[in-house]
Amino acid sequence: MELRHRALEVLRLTDPEQKALAALDLHAQRALYSIAADAQLPAVDPAELPGHPARPALRHHTEVARRSPATPEGRAVLIHAIAHIEFNAINLALDAVWRFAGMPEAYYRDWLQVAAEEGKHFLLLRDHLRKHHGQDYGDHPAHQGLWTMCEKTADDITARMALVPRTLEARGLDATPQIQHKLRNTKAVDALAAVEILDIILREEVGHVAIGNHWYRWLCQQQGKDPEALYLELTKRYEAPRLRPPFNTEARLQAGFTQAELEWLQQVI
Repeated sequence: MELRHRALEVLRLTDPEQKALAALDLHAQRALYSIAADAQLPAVDPAELPGHPARPALRHHTEVARRSPATPEGRAVLIHAIAHIEFNAINLALDAVWRFAGMPEAYYRDWLQVAAEEGKHFLLLRDHLRKHHGQDYGDHPAHQGLWTMCEKTADDITARMALVPRTLEARGLDATPQIQHKLRNTKAVDALAAVEILDIILREEVGHVAIGNHWYRWLCQQQGKDPEALYLELTKRYEAPRLRPPFNTEARLQAGFTQAELEWLQQVI
């Protein structure tokens, strides 16, 4: 059995729970898989990726409603939105495994770990929706912002590492404490349970962003490029979303951002 081929198979799965469980199983059974790091896998029609269910309905991010977490329905919409981000994050990690040839074996094992942990996050949030809100994943519209950047960087692994984990996923490090604060203020049982899930997600997302940072800098070193200068160039070339404060400085430092990078973030606001 070969790891990258299996990652592509899991990426194509359409049932979200099946995909999450398959990502967890693939990581658990990783010792049984060889890694064809230098193999160019067969071409895949981009329209086939990622496999996703018929629901939720996918809309532009400006068309997806936001509601206050002060109400039970608002909290359900919020948790659903985060669950969708985690579902997309499974796809992003699996895509990083199968798509890019010629990387060290540690790269593929790192992103396999990310896929498994994102699968765990999705399952926790889906269970929360069912238990506390009587709802399920797919009950609310969602957007594909994360996957859009994945498509843009399909032919550039350095850009992928720069703009998905280091940019889009790092935004989660900034946003999660604010979301938790709002949930705590409601003092509702379901909200406090959601805060505990977000504690798990935040802790493990620090590790995911750190993996992105590590491989971005490794690639820059291989290419003889300055990571900070190249990052600025890539954000412009691929029209990455503008980052906005407040920034979770502690989490970003733990995830491998330098003090100079954090100072740069403050300057470009």
